[in-house]
Amino acid sequence: MANESKTVGIVRSHFEQYSQTIKIEEQASDSVKIDKLLKNASKKGLGKGRPDFIITFNKNTDLLIIIECKADITKHESLNRNNYDDFAIDGVLLYASFLHKEFDVLAIAVSGESIQNIRISHFLHLKSERKPTIIFGDKLLPASNYLDGYLKSPEKFRQDYNKLLEFTKTLNEKLHTNKILESQRSLLISCILIALEDEAFKISYVKKTTPKSLADFLTSTVSEKLEESNILGKKLENLNTQFSFIKTDTSLSTKENILSELIQEIDDNINQFIKTHEFFDVLGQLYIEFLRYANSDKGLGIVLTPPHITELFAELAQVNKNSIVYDNCTGTGGFLISAMKHMIENAKGDKIKEAEIKSSQLIGVEYQSHIFALAVSNMYIHQDGKTNIINGSCFDLAIINEVKAKKPTVGFLNPPYKGDKKNDTDEFEFILNNLECLVDGGTCIAIVPMQCALATKGKVFELKKYLLSKHTLEAVLSMPDELFFNSKVGVVSCLIILTAHKSHPKNKETFFGYFKEDGFEKRKVSGRIDAYGNWASIKEKWISSYINRKSKDGFSINRIVNALDEWSAEAYMTTNYSILTSENFVITLLNYSTFLLSNRLTNQIKLDSYSNENITLNTENWESFEINVLFNITGSKTTQLIDLIEFGIGKFPYVTTQATNNGVDGFFDFYTEEGNILTVDSAVLGYCAYQPFDFSASDHVEKLIPKFKMNKFIALFLVTIMNLERYRYNYGRKCSQARMNKISIKLPSKDQKPDFNFMEVYIKSLPYSGSI
Repeated sequence: MANESKTVGIVRSHFEQYSQTIKIEEQASDSVKIDKLLKNASKKGLGKGRPDFIITFNKNTDLLIIIECKADITKHESLNRNNYDDFAIDGVLLYASFLHKEFDVLAIAVSGESIQNIRISHFLHLKSERKPTIIFGDKLLPASNYLDGYLKSPEKFRQDYNKLLEFTKTLNEKLHTNKILESQRSLLISCILIALEDEAFKISYVKKTTPKSLADFLTSTVSEKLEESNILGKKLENLNTQFSFIKTDTSLSTKENILSELIQEIDDNINQFIKTHEFFDVLGQLYIEFLRYANSDKGLGIVLTPPHITELFAELAQVNKNSIVYDNCTGTGGFLISAMKHMIENAKGDKIKEAEIKSSQLIGVEYQSHIFALAVSNMYIHQDGKTNIINGSCFDLAIINEVKAKKPTVGFLNPPYKGDKKNDTDEFEFILNNLECLVDGGTCIAIVPMQCALATKGKVFELKKYLLSKHTLEAVLSMPDELFFNSKVGVVSCLIILTAHKSHPKNKETFFGYFKEDGFEKRKVSGRIDAYGNWASIKEKWISSYINRKSKDGFSINRIVNALDEWSAEAYMTTNYSILTSENFVITLLNYSTFLLSNRLTNQIKLDSYSNENITLNTENWESFEINVLFNITGSKTTQLIDLIEFGIGKFPYVTTQATNNGVDGFFDFYTEEGNILTVDSAVLGYCAYQPFDFSASDHVEKLIPKFKMNKFIALFLVTIMNLERYRYNYGRKCSQARMNKISIKLPSKDQKPDFNFMEVYIKSLPYSGSI
């Protein structure tokens, strides 16, 4: 007969080894808070919950471990996890659902009567999170491993990061109230963080009796700490200059408690985050957050790369302990910090190698003095004892030679994006500069506006041509459209991956990836974040796809290109027709029916189909047809809305680039174009609609005039297919006639020709077709 006391004994024996760092309680807790939370947590539905073990940590009051034991290994987990009394996982997750209201809960389910035959499952249910996640493995671990694993888990990072963002908003408001300039806020915080590395400062700053003496103490401490780290001469002089405003700022140097409270709050909220999540560009994120709340992005100057993308760079480049990484547009040092993380992980505890990595294998150049100060501070905070950040122009010959002497093997950069197209340096010039400094065969990864990769004429085209003559274009990866949302910048970007000093072979295929979905979502307070923890798995998919050069419909393709070609996945990818279902067509019919009804062109919308046939959609044997074989692609005559008003309200639609109401913005007594054609928005996203009536049009409305006999049923089938192609277009790559002329679409076919009869019959079989 099963004996649960044996299971309990195994667990008790394991955790008693760590009794100096944890408190072990069974069935009940002395804690009033825990006792109250378990008051209604009975597995039977009534009364108090009694977990087999309740474990707390002496030095961390946030984490609570609860354990439920079952003797019978078959009673480990029920199918629906709702048999709380009889199954270990079911019961422990029930307790966690009550306790996570006030604690981060590690729920452990244990079943079996011997160490040789035991099942163990771990779940982490963070405070206020909706559901638990699986963590650790299938073995009991030392107590310190549980605490460390919890603190460094992706789930805990997201929780702490969200708290950091909330604090940043409060901090920013406080700095604004005290009239600290936007451009100085990150500098102030970096100065405080460096000072907090000094134990003497942490102990004695509260003893300073006046704001002026504290401001002087803060800046002098930082200067001394930097000098101790061999940051000398002009570099130290520059940093002292950047931090000097602290000594003269009215709020910081004259108002009681302002500076001392800031130091305390930064120590509690930011410094602790850095200690827990060691290799994270906190200053860069603070800079971005201050930018989000600023009145103007021009006040702060640069666009920083989101941390998950700097991580992606390091993994795409396969950075390791022997890499020497160079960033010629360093910013706050985000790329170097992400690289450092991977290099130190690869060093596997070799302290000598770790010191070498930090002292000589991370190189940066930053032109702007105040950003340079942030970068140096950032590297210092991350224990880079002898920083190799250079303040100056990466195009300066002396700096180029200095960097070359260090023989960098990997180059990362997010170059300044051109504001003045005539006078600013082109992004490709920064890329070529980075490549020049790398050793032969080195890897360079840059993130640039999509428009750079699309250029087929002018200066940028010449730079593309020169680049291919000297280096190899390995890959171009299209990034999410709103990647820089937190920096209040709307640029559409791509990653370009190159191999240095090996000219691009004529017949080499370049990998193009459509990496648009990173799992991040926008939130009002937090901005664009990994709200549901999907980024880790998405990143693995992206990296695997790149490393293995896998072609996949709707996601990636390998193609031979030259400088005259557009370097983007959108231009060459095959659309994934396996995702096409009847629902796509039904939505088209519903939208068109709604357009007719809302504009009083029909009396009602009916769910009924035109016919009662039941037709299966199977895209496997569809064939490709070039759009320009099916249609004449041409522009429409532009009519201004103000001119139409003179003609008055009428029966002819005014077709615009809007993607609602069939593209129609009113009806007037005037037309320039004949109906029974398709229209496409060429302003941006390629929205396609069927226009049954004669119409007039705004700018950027292209016409697809059929070369075949088209009725409304065939037209709406084709509209659905055309709108599958909209992924190809964005604000960096607009839907133009030239681009449509290069696109093919797949259609049902018969005798190698489009099967228009099938299209008509299929649409007639669908809901809402009776309303059109």
